[in-house]
Amino acid sequence: MQRLASFLSTASRLLLFALLATPLQAAPGTIHQYQLDNGMRILVREDHRAPVVQSMVWYGVGSSYEHSGITGISHVLEHMMFKGTPRYPGGSFSQIISDNGGQENAFTSYDYTAYYQYLAADRLPVALKLEADRMRNLRLAEADFRKEVEVVKEERRLRTEDNPTALTLERFLATAWTNAPYHNPIIGWMTDLDSLTVDDLRAWYRRWYSPSNALLVVVGDVDPKAVLRLARRHFGALPASAVPKPKPRTEVEQHGERRITVHTPAEVPYLIMGWKAPHLDPAHDDDWEPYALEVLASILANGENSRLQKHLVRGLELATSADADYSAFSLHDGLFVIDAVPSDGTDMATLEQALLEQVERLKREPVGAEELARIKAGVVASEIYQRDSVQHQAVVLGMLATLGYDPALMDRYAERIRAVTAEQVQAVARKYLVPRHRTVAILAPDPIDPRHPPSHFSGELRR
Repeated sequence: MQRLASFLSTASRLLLFALLATPLQAAPGTIHQYQLDNGMRILVREDHRAPVVQSMVWYGVGSSYEHSGITGISHVLEHMMFKGTPRYPGGSFSQIISDNGGQENAFTSYDYTAYYQYLAADRLPVALKLEADRMRNLRLAEADFRKEVEVVKEERRLRTEDNPTALTLERFLATAWTNAPYHNPIIGWMTDLDSLTVDDLRAWYRRWYSPSNALLVVVGDVDPKAVLRLARRHFGALPASAVPKPKPRTEVEQHGERRITVHTPAEVPYLIMGWKAPHLDPAHDDDWEPYALEVLASILANGENSRLQKHLVRGLELATSADADYSAFSLHDGLFVIDAVPSDGTDMATLEQALLEQVERLKREPVGAEELARIKAGVVASEIYQRDSVQHQAVVLGMLATLGYDPALMDRYAERIRAVTAEQVQAVARKYLVPRHRTVAILAPDPIDPRHPPSHFSGELRR
């Protein structure tokens, strides 16, 4: 189902997709790790199956680093990174990449911001030269900021405020989290965007955009030593700065179910529920619980034979769509989420009860050996193709390393998933999917004004 894929972090979904690939095909090369004197880390992986390269620069900052009053600043700064430096003014960055036959873009998530270029392998020096220049020399002009913050505000209006399911998800997350940093939306609250200043952006840029808080990831038809030489040439002379260590922001204990109803113009109702769930601790990446939770999500919603599809969508025909989502990889604990759209004639109470019954069944009955084997095999088989993509490999390596995980976990992940047992799936369902840690949000449609229908916007605004 596309709603969670669209509105939750796209990058985290890419991570799950790419991690589930297995080494049944010719495996890419060793992960090479380096560090420059200014603290910048470098990851390189050879993949010589095509003469292309994916280059990414990751910064250890995202919306989870923000505080009230400046929410959305990481995303606005991402937009401003394309507005030029004294050496490459205006839209020069994108034009140069295009002139060299490449593609480029960026994304902001809760825990990181990343910039990437996909080029012919011999064009890698072009990308590194441009990235090194904007790491420390961004202009951040007042006129550019005023224009770009309005672009972000319009993006928010189209993607969230005028999109009923996105608005419901945003309010669901703000209700589920009390003081954890995932309470705030990545795009920011509109009132904070209204009051944001270019001086706020300059301070944020100086604080976080430093070589000592950056990671360069290169995957493709390259020689690791040559990449290291290029990195030293372009990034090595950049001055490092002290990067502040964020204070702990641990979510307070939830002592009972939280429930909200969102009234907004919409065509159909929507239900989303979630439970507090742990993330994978980088210091203990062999902990079985997060892997069991990912298998649990797949049992519920991965494929046409998953339980929600089989029983609620096709069997009882209570829902037109249903999904489950969980990611083990983040800086802070997360949520195990189920969402659904009711079919015509299904009331929300009936739909909610049917979803909860599938959860309770997982607590009562261990998953059968045949079903568990099929789910795990299906997940791995459906995503094995992803390892053919240097882009996905770079996303996985960058995310793991930026979040503090061992990048080599990329090559151990399928093994960890295969090791999950039926008893472990049942155990995490019983431990984490409990009423007192549940949050429920229901979209209750208001009449639609035909002059101003919801946008259902899902595209990418051009910078």
